Amino acid sequence: MTKLKTSFFCQNCGNNYAKWVGQCGACKQWNTVVEEVLVAPEKKAWKSSATGVKIANKPLRIGDISTENELRLDTLNQEFNRVLGGGLVPGSLVLLGGEPGIGKSTLLLQIALKLPYKTLYVSGEESQKQIKMRADRIMPSSENCFILTETKTQNIFKQIAEIDPDILVIDSIQTLQTDHIDSAAGSVSQIKECTAELISFAKETNTPVILIGHITKDGSLAGPKILEHMVDTVLQFEGDRNYVYRILRSLKNRFGATAELGIYEMHGGGLREVNNPSEILISKQDDGLSGTAIAASLDGMRPLMVEIQALVSTAVYGTPQRSTTGYNAKRLNMLLAVLEKRAGFLLGAKDVFLNITGGISIEDPALDLAVIGAILSSNQDHAIDRSICFAAEVGLAGEIRPVQRVDQRISEAAKLGFEQIIVSKHNKITTKNTPIKVIGLGRIEELVAYLF
Repeated sequence: MTKLKTSFFCQNCGNNYAKWVGQCGACKQWNTVVEEVLVAPEKKAWKSSATGVKIANKPLRIGDISTENELRLDTLNQEFNRVLGGGLVPGSLVLLGGEPGIGKSTLLLQIALKLPYKTLYVSGEESQKQIKMRADRIMPSSENCFILTETKTQNIFKQIAEIDPDILVIDSIQTLQTDHIDSAAGSVSQIKECTAELISFAKETNTPVILIGHITKDGSLAGPKILEHMVDTVLQFEGDRNYVYRILRSLKNRFGATAELGIYEMHGGGLREVNNPSEILISKQDDGLSGTAIAASLDGMRPLMVEIQALVSTAVYGTPQRSTTGYNAKRLNMLLAVLEKRAGFLLGAKDVFLNITGGISIEDPALDLAVIGAILSSNQDHAIDRSICFAAEVGLAGEIRPVQRVDQRISEAAKLGFEQIIVSKHNKITTKNTPIKVIGLGRIEELVAYLF
């Protein structure tokens, strides 16, 4: 009888130990090291060949390798294609993570139902009837989508051999298990082995595989960190449950840029693509309301016009409140100190509330000038013209500093019908003959004089 071989793995970071320890030395977490039984007879490939012998690959001179036939597969979803870099690359592994209930399964089921390619959707979390109920809301009929409820990889590969799909979707990688590892589904060794089998299948058959991954309470992907190294693309699906908008970000992409993002709107019939996010982030209101300013921002490579709302009121209690939603609170305190020191506005005894509409969070420093404009507008109770937008950073000395890719911000503002954009006078602007008037300022005192 073969002696069982065991090893100890940290369920948080995947670090391996020869014996049990109370605290993981890598991630410093307590009681996360678990013993797992490793059964490794002979490992078969994802698909046993007729001869039982796998032919090894031969080295090729790099100039002899052809990439002409490596065309991307169009998912018929513009936002998903944008984040991937133009579509699915044959033979690639895409990992999609996000909070529970954010819409990961809905997004991939919606894409699978509309794909013109034969797609196998494997679910280890829902039954076929449950998936059918959700599919009826999104798209009642689809000839190319096959649904399979299975968790064992060996059974999944048998169905793959019969159906021969063009695209494989796994929901989720934490529910899969293989006979080669004698441990529970979702453990470190199971996730690593199942992912390795899917990688072997994807690379040998040139079939793209999309995986759904769970995340931990601190927001990182569940399982070992090596999971993110193994796959080709890591996507993050995020959003606030109190709002209908969802953002798809690329954290890693071997075949495209990692600065792209896609925006969706959640409704009863699934996820709707938002091709022009600036329109949904700017409220349709009449002129004459103080405390609002429009900022020309960039999130990754995508320009966004966001609305900044500020409310300045007399502090009821001894200590004034500083509250922000979607904006860095420490940066707000810095800007208030600059306004008081450099521009002479006494805001130390007033409550200041700041909000970015639409429920999104943006870290772009180009929002500084719009934040100051909104605060001054609310403090003076003087509305800023809705045809003016802002794109500049503010320094501690009160200077208006230039920001990157200002030409892209100006083009987005002009496309949406703004008449003026206020930027730093030190920005080098290459765009000529734009329909929008570009105003360059050097200090916040000039901004106060220009607006009020």
